[in-house]
Amino acid sequence: MNFCSDSSFAKTLWKGRLPWPILSILFILILGLSIASPSATGTSGKTTGKATRAVEPLGQPVKAYGSKDAPITMEVFTDYQCPSCRNLYEYTLRLMIGDYVASGKVYLVHHDFPLSGHKYSGQAARWANAAARVGEFQSVEAALYDNQDSWGADGNIAKYVSAAMSGAEFKRVAAIAGSCDYPAITSRPDGSNPLAGIARPCPLDIPIAQDIAMGYHIPVQATPTYVISYKGQHLPPASGAVSWMILKQFFDSLLSQ
Repeated sequence: MNFCSDSSFAKTLWKGRLPWPILSILFILILGLSIASPSATGTSGKTTGKATRAVEPLGQPVKAYGSKDAPITMEVFTDYQCPSCRNLYEYTLRLMIGDYVASGKVYLVHHDFPLSGHKYSGQAARWANAAARVGEFQSVEAALYDNQDSWGADGNIAKYVSAAMSGAEFKRVAAIAGSCDYPAITSRPDGSNPLAGIARPCPLDIPIAQDIAMGYHIPVQATPTYVISYKGQHLPPASGAVSWMILKQFFDSLLSQ
C-alpha cells in the first residue's frame, strides 16, 4: 500500500463515528489551558516533582518552506517513520522545494501526524519541533527522511540530527528535545486527544498535538495526507505518494486559471 495508517483509526474515520465539531472544541480548550498554564510553559519542561532542568523558552515552531504569499499552499500531514512519507519527501517535495517553492509559486507547510504503530515516530516529531524553534527544521526534516531506516531500527535519532547542524546549534536543540521525561505522544487509533491523562504537557508536545487535532478534523486517514489551496480555495485532501511530474502539471493547471 502506498501510505501508512493505523487500520482501526482509519476504519473509525470512514464510519464517521467521531463528533468532529465537539472534538475540535475540546482540543482547543485543552490546548489553550495547557499553553496558558505556567507549569506547561515554564522553563523546566518537567511533568513530575523531580529536580528541574533549565531550557531556553520555547516559541512557536516554524515548519514551513517558502512565502505565505504564494498562490498555492500545500499542507502535508506526515509521520517521519512512514516509508510512503519518506518517498513523498525524497522524490516529490524535495524537488518542489528547489523549484516551485523557491520561485514563490508554492508555500509548503509541514504538520506532524505520528502514528501509534511506529515506535519512534513521536520522538522524531519532537526532535523536528525542537529544531524548528531554532531555525533548523529544514535540515532536520531532510536528515530524518534520509536516514529513516537507520534510526527507525534503533531509535538513535540524535545521531542524525547532530550531523545536520553545527555543534552549538545541536546543543540548543538537544536541550529542548530532552526537556520531556515521558513517552512521546502519537495520534490515537480511536481519534482521542493524545494529551489526555497528562497533567502537565511538555511544551514541546503542544504543537504536535495541535497538528494531530487538525489532522483528525480533515480527517487524515493515512500518511502522507496533503491539502492543497489555491488563492484561498481549499481542495479535497489526498493521500499517498505522487510524483513531482504529476504534481507539477496539476500546479501548472491551477496557475493557468
